[in-house]
Amino acid sequence: MAPSPISQRPIGVAIAGLGFGEAVHLPALQNVPELEPVALWHQRQDRLDKACSNSGLRGYHCWDSLLEDSRVDAVIIATPPAPRFELGMRALKAGKHLLLEKPVALNAQDVADLQREAIGRGLSVAVDFEYRAVPLFQQAARLLEQGAVGTPWLVKLDWLMSSRANPQRAWNWYSQANQGGGVIGALGTHAFDTLAWLIGSVGEPQAMTRTAIEQRPDSEGNMRPVDADDIALINVDLGTHQGGTVAAQVALSSVARNGRGCWIEIYGSEGSLVLGSENQKDYVHGFSLTLQQGGDAPRNVQPDEDLRFATTWSDGRVAPVARLQSWWAQSIQKGHPMVPGLAEGLASQQACDRTLTSR
Repeated sequence: MAPSPISQRPIGVAIAGLGFGEAVHLPALQNVPELEPVALWHQRQDRLDKACSNSGLRGYHCWDSLLEDSRVDAVIIATPPAPRFELGMRALKAGKHLLLEKPVALNAQDVADLQREAIGRGLSVAVDFEYRAVPLFQQAARLLEQGAVGTPWLVKLDWLMSSRANPQRAWNWYSQANQGGGVIGALGTHAFDTLAWLIGSVGEPQAMTRTAIEQRPDSEGNMRPVDADDIALINVDLGTHQGGTVAAQVALSSVARNGRGCWIEIYGSEGSLVLGSENQKDYVHGFSLTLQQGGDAPRNVQPDEDLRFATTWSDGRVAPVARLQSWWAQSIQKGHPMVPGLAEGLASQQACDRTLTSR
């Protein structure tokens, strides 16, 4: 089925998944003029009814019925990782554009299959690598492109979070490797995409992973085994945009009590760039960018005016997601490739797959 024609009317968007989908994607959609939320999907009727009551949107718990709704031009899939491939493939075959949360699927082959289907049908698929839409990350990319640190020599990325440091946090899909759980899927996908964007292509990793908390209580209080990694230490070469190679060290953890948050350090022939935040609950608020060139004192860098958000929210996740959604809308309307899209999603998932098999 070919995509339905979209003229000057807003693009009708359905949201599948009501965690991040309801909390972040929905308010972001409501602030992108080219997009209009028209429906919600969830497998649990009680959860769906509550979300529909709050939003005033039509609800579906049957996926085929959602895809048959003529108002739905595009779908945001913000479910847990395991069902994303099947839901996404069925949506593409129904002629719907997609915005996928990451990891896009459980393995790179599934991502490649989605990419092939989307290209064959002329559909736009975005992947929510929202750090590409954060002003200070964009400023860092601009500085690196301008040669602010010269030739990169060493990259260090620490992402040390405490989100799952409490052993009483409930067992769920995140605890299961075969459901896409673990720190490599949650943080590694973003980390690999960010490194590929800022520095260059990710080579063959050498990794060590651990599961520090080996049991968690389920909803009934029974202890269930955890086999998804919550710590990963990765060494990898990056093929730089300038044509060279740089060594990178990546440390990921979701169980780092009092962890330092997200920090990227880039050391080059002419200086260093440090981007980071100790704020573990927000994608925007708390980040700083420091540039030091030659023997000069380090200086704090603010984003250029054209990179700043016109609107911000108390939840800093909404603004970058809204910016990425707007890029997606332009891709749909103008027919140009979406970046970040499945090409970037595939590269990130290939790096994750290689990391998991290198242990």
